[in-house]
Amino acid sequence: MASVVLSKSLRVQVCLEALLPREKVDLLESGVRQGLKNAQTAVHGPMSMDFLEGISPSMRSVEAVMREVAQSEVPVLLLAERGAGKKATARRVHELSRHGRQPFRVVSCAAIEPGKFACEAGLTGVGTVFLEEVAGLSAEGQAWLLQVLTRGSTNSRPAQALGLAPAIARFICGSARDLEAEVRSGNLREDLYYRISGVCLRLPPLRQRREDIPVLMEHFLRKYGRDFQRPVPSLSEETHRLFQEYSWPGNVRELENAAKAIVALGDEAVAMGGLRAMLLRPDLGGNGSKVSLKQASRAASREAEKEIILRALTRTRWNRRRAAEELQISYKALLYKRKQMGCSEYRAS
Repeated sequence: MASVVLSKSLRVQVCLEALLPREKVDLLESGVRQGLKNAQTAVHGPMSMDFLEGISPSMRSVEAVMREVAQSEVPVLLLAERGAGKKATARRVHELSRHGRQPFRVVSCAAIEPGKFACEAGLTGVGTVFLEEVAGLSAEGQAWLLQVLTRGSTNSRPAQALGLAPAIARFICGSARDLEAEVRSGNLREDLYYRISGVCLRLPPLRQRREDIPVLMEHFLRKYGRDFQRPVPSLSEETHRLFQEYSWPGNVRELENAAKAIVALGDEAVAMGGLRAMLLRPDLGGNGSKVSLKQASRAASREAEKEIILRALTRTRWNRRRAAEELQISYKALLYKRKQMGCSEYRAS
């Protein structure tokens, strides 16, 4: 089984409430709140991430299999790195199936407490159930799921215990883990593993489908332009090049977060500062290498801070006290930040 990279996404975190204009901070906070709402670890309704047809050969193959499995009731197992689009893929299979007019539910298996699967899952009346990170399901939940899948009907007592209506429900499971290793370690029942993997569909990471990056980025820019009621930015050639060179350990979710930051900040240079810094340091952000989330966040914050301070100093003709007032920080804080960044970089021209 191919190895699965579980590195978290590089987030362009600009925690600079004292440095950013209030309206930009409000936009960022709004985006964060919406992201948290969409990322609730219980049961989700409609997904924020749409499934977009790709132009890369790897995604064309995936889409062909999706269309085939959607017409059957065979259990589907989606394996992919975090952020690669398992939820969106499951939803697309649901939409293409005979259950497409019925509700679609996402259950985070790790969030369900043992013995409370029925009341917390809220699965009544669903057409398709996507079990997110199935390896995180408790032993009791695994037993219930196995019985439901074995009997093939939600009229059974185990199905009623799961909170399912008396109708046939489609189960799609997803995982970012090596499930064969989970079986060997005893975390996942072997009989359940073979039951849920009728069709095992592996989604390619974004670094293996780079042809799709421009299409995905354009979609996300338009999406957040509408959400934030801001103009859709036109990205520079340098930014497009950086997107193609970066390894995207956080996959499509990370690309979406980058688009959100660009639109929310209204400034491509500030939003891209951290990513550019990572790409220029082969020890941290080389193509295909792992990137620490803390390192990425710090790099993003430093670059954004530097850019904003430089602009304030330029507007005030390098009057440090006026710049500090404009940035809403103390004069001493501005001097300290200049020292951190290197005084030689901040000279009036």
